[in-house]
Amino acid sequence: MNQLLPKLQRIPPEIAAVADYEPFARERMSAQAWAYIAGGAADELTLRDNCAAFQRLRLRSRVLRDLRGGHTRLELFGRTFDHPILLAPVAYQKLAHPDGELASALAAGTLGGGMVVSTQASIGLEEIAAQARGPLWFQLYVQHDREFTAELVRRAEAAGYQALVLTVDAPVNGVRNREQRAGFALPEDVEAVNLRGLRPLEGPADGRILLGTPLLETAPTWEDLAWLRSLTRLPLLVKGVLDAEDARQALAAGVDGIIVSNHGGRTLDGLPATIEVLEAVAQAVQGRVPLLMDGGIRRGSDVFKALALGADAVLVGRPYVFGLATAGALGVAHVLQLLRAELEVSMALTGCRTLADIQPELILR
Repeated sequence: MNQLLPKLQRIPPEIAAVADYEPFARERMSAQAWAYIAGGAADELTLRDNCAAFQRLRLRSRVLRDLRGGHTRLELFGRTFDHPILLAPVAYQKLAHPDGELASALAAGTLGGGMVVSTQASIGLEEIAAQARGPLWFQLYVQHDREFTAELVRRAEAAGYQALVLTVDAPVNGVRNREQRAGFALPEDVEAVNLRGLRPLEGPADGRILLGTPLLETAPTWEDLAWLRSLTRLPLLVKGVLDAEDARQALAAGVDGIIVSNHGGRTLDGLPATIEVLEAVAQAVQGRVPLLMDGGIRRGSDVFKALALGADAVLVGRPYVFGLATAGALGVAHVLQLLRAELEVSMALTGCRTLADIQPELILR
């Protein structure tokens, strides 16, 4: 087994862009942890296309614009964020760094942003909230035990989380060949601590694979979304929408926000890149609720492109976890700082004083 390199205490000049973190992170993570964090479903076509689709878009330059008083601030659900870049929910962050989600939350708050904490976090949701410096949202998977799910909601409310993010695109895990080849298994000191006490779901013994099994028989439906809506007064977002009709149905169910996502290419391979479907979902939403997106963002110009095509804000996942694996909270903060700096450069060179000035006509077709 290769000796892992120690975490960095300062950021070297060789790390000048978000993508530069990947080789540094790989040298500081086990092969199994790397396969889990970096990998996607099946042949990883969607994983790669999430990034490639951004690269196919070009920006329209505008000159001699008045940029006095410019900023990147926005308001979401009554809270002001310094910039539109949130940390996406990523499970088991202790795989990347011993401080796990605590380091990520610290970095997000210090940089004036927010974080979505995973149900499968490796640190308890209450402990993260107690030490966070910025707004937190709680990502929720509907468990087969609905009362256990309701208790998670109550815990998040009591801890001070400011929104619930229901992931709707992963009733089952995708086929992740990279994890299988690496023999991925959680280390003894890493677990989904928020799920302690959840009774196990028994599988069939008659050869069935998924269809007709308890896993799918208890999978969430639109009725569960309505149930959650009745259960909490917190803003409720759905994450994992790729289809305009699903977006309209979510709005009819009373959601407060929608996140366009293909789960980072980790569920069904062959799905479109999120940036490719963002505009259609935005046209369905028509600004009635905040619209966010994730998947493939590696540059601040990617953030700009997402905002131009209808997003109010974006979430990043793997990039900040690579920063976490490299240098803990310092690495996460640096990833956010790089993305924000590049976003501001993109705004300045396209004549955008504020986020509201970023419009579809700034994307060249």
